[in-house]
Order: sequence, then C-alpha cells, then structure tokens
Amino acid sequence: MSSHSTDPKVPQPESFEFTPEYMEKAKVFIAKYPAGRQRSAVMPLLDLAQRQEGWLSRTAMDYIADLLDVPAIRVYEVATFYTMYRLRPVGRHHIQLCTNISCWLRGSDDVKRAAEEVFGLHFGESNDEATLEEVECAGACCNAPVAQIGDDYYEDLTYENAKALFQDLKDGKPVKVGSQIGRSGSCPEGGPTTLKELG
Repeated sequence: MSSHSTDPKVPQPESFEFTPEYMEKAKVFIAKYPAGRQRSAVMPLLDLAQRQEGWLSRTAMDYIADLLDVPAIRVYEVATFYTMYRLRPVGRHHIQLCTNISCWLRGSDDVKRAAEEVFGLHFGESNDEATLEEVECAGACCNAPVAQIGDDYYEDLTYENAKALFQDLKDGKPVKVGSQIGRSGSCPEGGPTTLKELG
C-alpha cells in the first residue's frame, strides 16, 4: 500500500466539524468562488481540516464533501493525490526530509541519521514526538540538504546542526527557521565570489 493513501487500520474519529474559528475561515474560502463552483474550495478546506485535527481523517473528508455538496470521492481524489495532505496521524513534529539528488549529494543521509538518533525513528515511522518521512525534491536545492518541519524549511543541514535542531525541537526549545549556517536566501556559502567590483 502506498504511504500516501487511506489505511483501513488507522482508527477514524466518529465525527468531525470545523470549530467556529475554522468555519469562519472556510466560509471565506467558499465565498471566493461563484455559485455552483464551491467545489473549487476543496484544497483550502482540506488544509483547514488538517490544521484543526493534525491530519485528515476520512470523517473530515466526508464533512468537507457535505459542506461543498460534492460526492465524497471528489474530496478523496484530491486528498490522496497531493502529498501535503496527511492521511494518518503524525507526531508533534512532522519531519519531511528531502533525499533527492541535490540533498543526497550534500548529505541528506547524515541528516536522516541525526533524526533517527534523536527521535528513534526510521522513514515512514511515527511516535507521539515526531514523524519521519522521506520526500522527493523539496524545491530548495541551492540550500541542500533541506527538511520541511510543519510549514517551515530548515536548510543547509549537516549531521551536527540537524542533530542540534532535532534535539531542540524534542526539548521544546525555540529553533531557527531557514538556513542553519546563516546564509541569506540562496547566496553562496562564504559570501559572493563574483561581481564584487563593477567597472
């Protein structure tokens, strides 16, 4: 079974509905589309449901289908196609580690080892503290290796700085988002080497 599909063994909650706060947000998204086109709000509503419960249960998907007045299969199709939707409960820290060529060449195996040591997990495993997931291209190749944790990217990871980052997350300490070596954006490591002088 694909790691991104609904699993009949995952216990589903008996019910789901948006909290008043999330329902207000849902109404804003739905109102952006003309009458008869409310189904276009399926992606932001799936995101809202995931933010509310931490993952997307089948119950939440059914609720969204009812809210948008579409067959449930239309919601399932979207939720199972895009890997940004989590169809199983995840740990407090959802760590998505890129292992594509740029990240791999620059040391993603070392970052994986750091995560395994701190959280005691391998790819595809979860505990209350964390979920460790292998992903293809995170789109931040210039700052490889990179991990996405929740909504944030952590770039320029090494075994040492990744282990410190993961330990701080585990201990509930604040962490620095972005480059872990102080690089700004995609500037070269060590600063500019070309076009230092014009003229």
